Amino acid sequence: MPALPRPASGPGSRYTARAALTRPRPTPARHRTDPAALTRSLTARDLWITAMVHEHRVLTSTQIARIAFTSQRSAQRRLRVLHHHAVLDSFRPLTQTGSAPEHYTLGPTGASVIAAHAACEPAALGWRPTTTGRIAYSPSLGHDIGVNELLTHLAAPTPNTTHGHLTLWLSERSCARRWDDMIRPDAYAHWHDPTTPDADNPVLLPFFLEYDTGSQPLPRVEAKLAGYAAFTTSTNTRPALLIHTRTASRDRALRHRLAQPAHDLGLYVATSSADFTTHTPWGPWWTPLHPAARRTTLTGLTTHWPHLTPASIDPTDADTALTLPIPPRPPTTPDGR
Repeated sequence: MPALPRPASGPGSRYTARAALTRPRPTPARHRTDPAALTRSLTARDLWITAMVHEHRVLTSTQIARIAFTSQRSAQRRLRVLHHHAVLDSFRPLTQTGSAPEHYTLGPTGASVIAAHAACEPAALGWRPTTTGRIAYSPSLGHDIGVNELLTHLAAPTPNTTHGHLTLWLSERSCARRWDDMIRPDAYAHWHDPTTPDADNPVLLPFFLEYDTGSQPLPRVEAKLAGYAAFTTSTNTRPALLIHTRTASRDRALRHRLAQPAHDLGLYVATSSADFTTHTPWGPWWTPLHPAARRTTLTGLTTHWPHLTPASIDPTDADTALTLPIPPRPPTTPDGR
């Protein structure tokens, strides 16, 4: 299987210096700018895609197709319709070789649709007419795409229903809303595996994700462990911490640096790198921080760590329709739309 793309930032990035073009649209018309005029044509899946693109800032056409459509062609056809109506905006970064897939962001009509569903003003979303440009030229674009690439592989349906699947996926901004005073992971997720002797209690792997591009010095990565230790103590929960790196050499350096601090702090940490990952997310990607440990699956990590407990994501009085988790897969409807 081909490996997942390497993070698109820093040395060796497949993106050039943030050059991108916003796609032109036809002459504006009322039905493309008035959310009320779209109520008859937007499906539940369309609304889910709009919410996901807003929550995760930017998703490529390939990533959206992977988790929401049966084929790339059907995804591109529907995404073009959403772009035509300004529900989504898009750009394509310049690349050193080949061409990048279309990158989708929230469009002006999409911002109005989400605001209408949340009973708030579009300004509450943080959306501005310059949002797409800021994302396209952001130094963190490659990092954001890398995080979403990894997690859309985990969220995608698999041919074999016995494989595990992602049942929860909180974005970096969602994690920051909840836990910014202690930690700021790139994502928080739950991996469920139905192949368990006790069908009423399937295997659950709750984990924070740190997507390491190699741009931060090792001491700074190590310093993050104290925050995760403080989190487990103050919340009385114990999710795992998974660190995905760019190369096997970076993976080795991190493991050497973090093994003792993680042990001293009582953290459950596993690492992987783009050199080990494939398009089979249930495969043996991850290696716990233990000298004798071997690469194993997400389900296998629960065997190493039987005492994991998930972080609390129960709604609070401070939560609104804009801050509640979005399911990592679109809603299922009778017509498949």
